[in-house]
Amino acid sequence: MNKSIIIAAFTTIIVSCSNDENKGSEGLTEKKAKLESLKTEKATLEISIKKLESEIVGLDPVSKEVSKLVAVASVVKQDFTHFIELQGRVDVSDVVIVTPRGMPSQVKEIFFKKGDAVSKGQLLLKLDDAIVSQQLEALNTQLLFAKNIYERQQNLWNQNIGTEVQLISSKNSVDAIEKQIATAKESWKTTFVYAPISGIAEDVNIKVGEIFIGANGLGPQIRIINNSNMKVVTDIPETYAARVKKGTVVQVVIPDLNKSYSSTINIVGASININTRTFSTESKLPSDASLRLNQIAIVKIKDYFAPNVISIPINFIQTDENGKHVFIVEQSGEKLIAKKRMVFVGESFGGMIEVKTGLNTNDKIITEGYQTVYDGQTITVNNK
Repeated sequence: MNKSIIIAAFTTIIVSCSNDENKGSEGLTEKKAKLESLKTEKATLEISIKKLESEIVGLDPVSKEVSKLVAVASVVKQDFTHFIELQGRVDVSDVVIVTPRGMPSQVKEIFFKKGDAVSKGQLLLKLDDAIVSQQLEALNTQLLFAKNIYERQQNLWNQNIGTEVQLISSKNSVDAIEKQIATAKESWKTTFVYAPISGIAEDVNIKVGEIFIGANGLGPQIRIINNSNMKVVTDIPETYAARVKKGTVVQVVIPDLNKSYSSTINIVGASININTRTFSTESKLPSDASLRLNQIAIVKIKDYFAPNVISIPINFIQTDENGKHVFIVEQSGEKLIAKKRMVFVGESFGGMIEVKTGLNTNDKIITEGYQTVYDGQTITVNNK
């Protein structure tokens, strides 16, 4: 009997714990939903509170005496520039994969190593020339024989012996062999591999005894990069197609080097990439030995400029159901009050925003305390 009671009690405890876990899970979901609802209500209430505070100022004389300490600054005009900020990459115009000028052949000698600075025309490799040398040796022997025959034929012709056809035939034999020798010499010259451009030997994936073909399954055997003619390549979203043109000013920042450069766009792609919906641009960079191929660059493209306009920190702008506004200082009798001023804004960049209408240069904008003042509230200006 006692055992039955214990088992029943134990079963009840397990069921109860299981129900508590389910309730806990449901409670968490409900609490999250309630939190989101309260946040929404809070935002709505804050707008209503500000509106009521403004209305109370006009109805309650006592409230007019409540003074709020604020800081202010004069509204001034200055040049405003907007940039499109994108990520680009450092590239070079002169990148060459060295290939053999003739048939692929075995490497006999290597005259440089990876990382070396090479000059245009510098000898890099000597390839196997055994077959060509044998051909030249045989052709030179044939030429000597053909010239001997021609000289003999010429002597006979001078003595009015033999025919003109024999003379011409022997002369043609000499000419034909000389042409073969010239061709063989050109083939022999291809066994010398020279640097086509000046630059740094970035890749040297070839050893003595291997066949030089230019590139294999592992990539280029010899690649030379000329760092003196560098550029930054940027993919621009097509939404900016009307703003970005050849000659547009850009600022290029290399974060890894903590360096920046001024340039202009000199090449604009004529097509949109169907996959990325971008078009490519190129901007020249100055010669700098610290720059590296494929280095990340932050590219700031100047797409908008307005001279001598009013611009203010963007955080001064507040938004309500009527639109965007700021608070300025106005004189009301012997008191200063916060005055709500609706504004129409333009572009924003770097924490600043252009104000097209709503502010004048003789206005003083509230820069501290603007979040908690209301329209018509008495204020005290902090002169520190």
